[in-house]
Amino acid sequence: MPKAKTPKPPDSLEVRVRRIHRRDLNRTWEFLKLVFRDVNRETVEYQRPRSKRRFLEVYTSEWIEQLLYEVDGSIVGYSECAFEATGDDNWVNPRWFEKRGMRPLFVEELAVHPDYQGRGVGSFMLDQLQHLARTRGCTHLVLEVAENNESALAWYRTRSFYKLDAAIFLAQKVPGEPDLLPPRRLKRRQKANGETGAPTTGPMPEVVSVKVGAARKSRTTAARKKSS
Repeated sequence: MPKAKTPKPPDSLEVRVRRIHRRDLNRTWEFLKLVFRDVNRETVEYQRPRSKRRFLEVYTSEWIEQLLYEVDGSIVGYSECAFEATGDDNWVNPRWFEKRGMRPLFVEELAVHPDYQGRGVGSFMLDQLQHLARTRGCTHLVLEVAENNESALAWYRTRSFYKLDAAIFLAQKVPGEPDLLPPRRLKRRQKANGETGAPTTGPMPEVVSVKVGAARKSRTTAARKKSS
């Protein structure tokens, strides 16, 4: 009889991230309802998630990334972000960011299972979004937080998010670096006598071509004599 697997101690749990799949939609929807159940009781803003129909429409959008974070196959986190402000109900003015030279990654949703809050899942999710922003050339993470969600506001502020002109919008600068290397000095070319000088350009000297042709002709003549 095979031995039963020994459960891992709590400190050895590992969180993994992957893109959502169609087979994950139903259980992800139930996960989101669980996460936002208490929040929806306390806020006058739109309820989250808005509707299952809208959630399924998001899955088919090519401009939106939906990521799942799992521990031993169970969903402990969900993030949703968009690279463009699209849709009839989008909450941003793209020209505001363009005027300020900002290329935002819009964080539409960030949800952590209640049993895993305070255990580093949220920080891992934020690191993943920052990494995604850098690889796509974005300069900021931009998201919306209700003004009465004090715990969320405090969490974001400790991670360098700051308020934009509207009270409920926060942004975080994504550190980055140029994708092209700076100029590099080249070594000077060595001359035959050991002196340095600028590299020569143009066609090879004519004498080289003559020698190569003569060598080929000599080998061809020798082969003919040998075969005869």
